[in-house]
Amino acid sequence: MSKIKNSLKDSLFYGKILLFGEYGIIEDSMGLSIPYNNYKGSFIFDTNNQPDFIESNSELIKFYTHLVLLQTKKEIPCQLDLSRFKQDLDEGIAFDSSIPQGYGVGSSGALVAAIYDKYSTEKLEGNTNEEILKLKLIFGTMESYFHGKSSGLDPLICYLNLPILIKSKSELNTVGLPLEKENKGAIFLLNTGTVGKTQPLVEHFLDRLKEEGFRNMIRNQFKKYNDASINAFLEEDKKSLLSNVKNLSKLALEHFKPMIPNLYHKLWQEGIDSNAYYLKLCGSGGGGFILGFTEDMENAQKKLAKYDLAVIHKF
Repeated sequence: MSKIKNSLKDSLFYGKILLFGEYGIIEDSMGLSIPYNNYKGSFIFDTNNQPDFIESNSELIKFYTHLVLLQTKKEIPCQLDLSRFKQDLDEGIAFDSSIPQGYGVGSSGALVAAIYDKYSTEKLEGNTNEEILKLKLIFGTMESYFHGKSSGLDPLICYLNLPILIKSKSELNTVGLPLEKENKGAIFLLNTGTVGKTQPLVEHFLDRLKEEGFRNMIRNQFKKYNDASINAFLEEDKKSLLSNVKNLSKLALEHFKPMIPNLYHKLWQEGIDSNAYYLKLCGSGGGGFILGFTEDMENAQKKLAKYDLAVIHKF
């Protein structure tokens, strides 16, 4: 039997999916992010020298060094017990996670949330809007290690394990999702089987924002269809949801091509032309998962029979 000291009191941290708001939230569009409990991670202590856990421990040591620097410079707005973290690292602590890296479902977010939960000396629970905003700031500072720049939203979702509605940069609230229905309509994930790189894509987007035409498109067209999609989803207005998502899908194909793997450009267009499904970015894109919306999941599955699909919500 494998000798792994696994503390049962360590919390599980689940993945997340940003349903709406990819890139747009940088320019103050609304966003809606939900937990995705098919993937999860937690801390374990490995005393059996398993290669995956040795690698995880090694990566955690690098992150620990970064956190020491942040705390020394007083750049992180919370106090972490890093001496205890170092002691645990010396004893072989690892993050045992099923969340795929580079797929847009919160692999680094879950890790950041787990570290804060385990080592924060004054842990916030996120019971008020003020606490949620402070947690977002803390998590953004910590997660910037992985992406160069982070909104802190992914770790926030993973930490609270609740859907979050982003109304603006200064207004975030937990929100109830519509109950799933045994209808034909569905939101699904399409697995590209390739890893996306967040940092260069975010940098590309920020460069494009310097162009007046692109910036106006984000602030006007993208924001309009994105915010309307969120409202339609929460209000269970299927017709409006699909209409607005179709427009988002068109905008993505026209203006976000570098974020869509080349192999999927034709498939993306076929969905728009046939109205069988509409594809949109899942997080920063570039690989990983692509989000899909359809009025008829059975028909969409026939059209996408060659691809690995997973239904995440029925409506």
